[in-house]
Amino acid sequence: MNAVATPSIRFARTAAVFTCILAALAGLMFGLDIGVISGATPFIQKEFQVSDHTIEWIVSSMMLGAAIGALGASWMSAMLGRKRSLILGAVLFVLGSLLCGGAASAQMLVAARFVLGLAIGIATFTAPLYLAEVAPERIRGAMISLYQLMITIGILVAFLSDTAFSYTGNWRWMLGVIAIPGALFLLGLLLLPDSPRWLMMRGRTQHAREVLQRLRGDEAVAQRELADIAEQLSTPQRGWHLFLENANFRRSVGLGVLLQLMQQFTGMNVVMYYAPRIFQNMGYDQHAQLWFTAIVGLTNVLATFIAIGLVDKLGRKPILYVGFTVMALGLGVVGTMMHNGIATHAQQLFTVTMLLVFIVGFAMSAGPLIWTLCSEVQPLKGRDFGIGCSTFTNWIANMIVGATFLSLLNGIGNAATFWLYGGLNLCFIALTLWLVPETKGVTLEQIERNLMAGLPLRRIGTPSVADPAPMTRDMPVGSLQGERV
Repeated sequence: MNAVATPSIRFARTAAVFTCILAALAGLMFGLDIGVISGATPFIQKEFQVSDHTIEWIVSSMMLGAAIGALGASWMSAMLGRKRSLILGAVLFVLGSLLCGGAASAQMLVAARFVLGLAIGIATFTAPLYLAEVAPERIRGAMISLYQLMITIGILVAFLSDTAFSYTGNWRWMLGVIAIPGALFLLGLLLLPDSPRWLMMRGRTQHAREVLQRLRGDEAVAQRELADIAEQLSTPQRGWHLFLENANFRRSVGLGVLLQLMQQFTGMNVVMYYAPRIFQNMGYDQHAQLWFTAIVGLTNVLATFIAIGLVDKLGRKPILYVGFTVMALGLGVVGTMMHNGIATHAQQLFTVTMLLVFIVGFAMSAGPLIWTLCSEVQPLKGRDFGIGCSTFTNWIANMIVGATFLSLLNGIGNAATFWLYGGLNLCFIALTLWLVPETKGVTLEQIERNLMAGLPLRRIGTPSVADPAPMTRDMPVGSLQGERV
């Protein structure tokens, strides 16, 4: 019996992995869009003769679109389905890329970048959701990690593409060429199945069973997973009502929002969006600026593997402590070098090295771990709402960072700007100590029990602290009060 089933199971496993990898390519699109603007801004500014403030709007309009796209994605993924939402996102991505490449003015470029942002907002909400729902349990964590890795790879590819086009100065090709992988991604999405969970939500149980059997290759496994989905769906999401009625849930939502603010105000996206300007201020010429920008992207990719390898061994908080410390040190030294003046080639290389140290600090800690923590601290009944709030916050904070960096450079100077972000990273060490829980090796159910029992946020990841008896699923929300942070 096993011998007969093996080829079918192997084929199903291959199909499941292929499906997950294709969906994870949404992360590549995200990374391409983040990275591509960095190398293009000097040429855009020269052609359109616009101010730094206009460049800030060209950069940050994408984040505004992404915030709006992420807000609408929750409704779309529920009504249209995960697959159709991803297809819509891919269509908008191709359209936005082509509009960017053909923009006749800075104002048109702002609008085109906004369209791209809508696409990215939809994809960043929907792709991890789809992956979690179609991936087999044994590879679910790896596939979601692959999505995060794809983002960093997309940024690197965009930096390399910008560097290649920099020799001709053709910023339109820099921005427009990403429509090609976007179109290939769109075609691939047509091959994906609908999410079994979404099909169950729409009452299409037989279709969900067929999809699961195709992806698992074992009828018994598919039937068992179908029963698990049905049990999960029996606990409806009621996030807004829970937010209004339960102070403990408001604490977890607030923590998710704070974590995203911490991630964005590390200063990482300042480097992602404005790396050529930073390297220009170090004294490098235009081609060197873009090559060093590509090195930034490569460092970001490689350092992400540190987090993947250590997060379940060392835990979340120790890695965050190290990451924020490294980032504060890196930015502090960069600011000091700019304050003292970068006169020699050795000083230039040392300053670049310290900026790369900052990149390593982010990629090994706050980059991937903040997203992990944001999903872990939200209780089941309000998880969609809580994650939606933190995702929206991420994009708004991202927009603020993108829209203010050049103004800070022009207002308070290079050194003070980097010292400011370095100082914020020191503050985040204290916030991590005071508020962030350690969730390594603790079930989501235990975290929820501790949260709802009123334990301080930093202790909700403590195993077996709260008495599970009061935390029955049927207990009225808002009935549990306790110690507050």
